[in-house]
Amino acid sequence: MSSKNDVRLGLFIVIAGVVILLGKLGVFGFLGRTLWPLAVIIVGILVHMLFFSNRVRAYVLIPGGVLVVYGLLFGICNLWGWGLMSYLWPILMFGVAVGVYEYYMFEKPKPEGVLLIALLLGVVSLVLLFFTLLHTGGIYVLALLLIAIGIWFIFGRGKPKGKKWNGGW
Repeated sequence: MSSKNDVRLGLFIVIAGVVILLGKLGVFGFLGRTLWPLAVIIVGILVHMLFFSNRVRAYVLIPGGVLVVYGLLFGICNLWGWGLMSYLWPILMFGVAVGVYEYYMFEKPKPEGVLLIALLLGVVSLVLLFFTLLHTGGIYVLALLLIAIGIWFIFGRGKPKGKKWNGGW
């Protein structure tokens, strides 16, 4: 064997040993348990890439949008506990609304009635999400958000910039 082949063989053996060691230490199991929602998101993004590279028609955006939203939802639940699903379940319906809306946006000619379906699904899912969050601490976040928006409307918006005196009451 040549010196070049010896280095390649040695490198292969070292890499195989590292992979086996990491597997026995549970690194791959941990990554699999923790990062599997990322695989769902990646599949959704790949479906979008197929459409935007003009390889498939716009109807594939429905499952593509669903997969991306579901992957994000599953990632949130995987990180902070699956008990959140008892409050976040309306996002499942919202994922379908996103997919249907993407289909409507990119299909030529525009399909009739699809926008209405997407909007109805989206509004119903957001209303259901609002009512499920009323029973959690999420209502405090909503209250603070509304207060901040109100203060912004009162003090930050509608004032002429650079003009300190408008000459009237």
